[in-house]
Amino acid sequence: MKRFYLFLIVSVLFSTQLFSQKALPPQPVYPVPTKQQLQWHKMEMYAFIHFTTNTFTDKEWGYGDESTDIFNPTELDANQWAKTLKETGFKAIILTAKHHDGFTLWPSKYTAHSVKNSPYKNGKGDVVKETSEAAGKYGLKFGIYLSPWDRNHADYGTPAYITYYRNQLKELFINYGTVFEMWFDGANGGDGYYGGKRTSVKINGATYYDWPGTLELVRKMQPQVLFFSDAGPDIRWVGNEKGLAGITNWNTITPDTLYAGKPGINDLLNTGSINGSKWIPAEVDVSIRPGWFYHAKEDKKVKTPEQLFDIYLTSVGRGSNLLLNIPPDRRGLFHENDVASLKEFKKLLDERLSHNLALKAKVKASNTRGNNKLFSGKNITDNNKNTYWATDDNVVSASAEIELKKRFPINYVLLQEYIALGQRVKSFAVDVWQNNQWKEAATGTTIGYKRIIKIEPTVTNKIRVRILDAKASPLISNITVY
Repeated sequence: MKRFYLFLIVSVLFSTQLFSQKALPPQPVYPVPTKQQLQWHKMEMYAFIHFTTNTFTDKEWGYGDESTDIFNPTELDANQWAKTLKETGFKAIILTAKHHDGFTLWPSKYTAHSVKNSPYKNGKGDVVKETSEAAGKYGLKFGIYLSPWDRNHADYGTPAYITYYRNQLKELFINYGTVFEMWFDGANGGDGYYGGKRTSVKINGATYYDWPGTLELVRKMQPQVLFFSDAGPDIRWVGNEKGLAGITNWNTITPDTLYAGKPGINDLLNTGSINGSKWIPAEVDVSIRPGWFYHAKEDKKVKTPEQLFDIYLTSVGRGSNLLLNIPPDRRGLFHENDVASLKEFKKLLDERLSHNLALKAKVKASNTRGNNKLFSGKNITDNNKNTYWATDDNVVSASAEIELKKRFPINYVLLQEYIALGQRVKSFAVDVWQNNQWKEAATGTTIGYKRIIKIEPTVTNKIRVRILDAKASPLISNITVY
């Protein structure tokens, strides 16, 4: 009972302070992310694994008539995949359980075009299970890509195929543990084998799959799963496969008329919409090689560590998550060249973006919400993403000066909004103190979960961030200087 009264007294004092200083917490600016989406933002970087019969036919898109006999990785080791990813900073794996060729990496009971009829482990192999278990062993989340298009199945284009597709989803979502993301794309319909018909099948991408019904089925099995497609409903495509999120990147779009594969929406997907009705952030998918599947001729074309670092800046550094594809070779291993590049990429991240020069630094803000310490500028350097600097409701432009302990060479400035209450900032600028005056070093538009600005190398002891415009009072949770 005494604890209850003590709690009551503290609560009253806390509330009184807030009311007396007219500093109630800011109201959300809708839409806002769900709990699962917030956790997704924090992941920042995870891996795609494209692996199927294409690996052995040297194709990117299988026709659907490939013999199951060709799938025979000699040294497949999902633990090598997961260990490499864990050591190089990745948080999850998304596996192509079935690509457009229709070959399933698990022993699906609904098709013969499956690993169960391959020489791999004498038909007893299950790559989905091996990958899921390896991910769990190394503390990585596990996701699934199941191609809606199937160039092998005889029923594709008819209602019977939707039943088939959903039956396979049931197998995957019941038997392979927790799935954090289901990935499906807009490659739908065209020529294929289709059970021997060898014809072209056209479908209406907007209606054929009855996505609302399909996604509801999956949510009943695993309510926490996030769905990726061009239009979401939880995560959207970034509109290209080059590793480039929009320089302006809103986490919101209005998906009412959008669907996977709809033409003419790439620019919208890249930038998002400032007045979008739903929180559907962008995921940046790009391959470490020119192709999505392994090809020996590309062994010397693996992206360099510097290229991967630049992609990190144009994806995670623009408020999106990076989905980097690393395709296993015919042995069933990440190739040595890919592994070497990933390890050097991790070194660059550690060297350039790990030593925060602004940690616990002094901050002078031009405006503080109700002059209340709960929302003071010091929150941007306290290394706590749950605190934030906030301004009064009528203040949508403000500045924060950060005084470093001494003069340092500065190369990068990282900014983060407190997105749990919505994305707000429309434009900002970064200044550095030089020759006893402020010099503008960079400007930008959106911030979102994270924005990393590369500036001309500058030696200084003071940084200033100016919020030039915002949808409502800006909420800045973190400013980091490297």
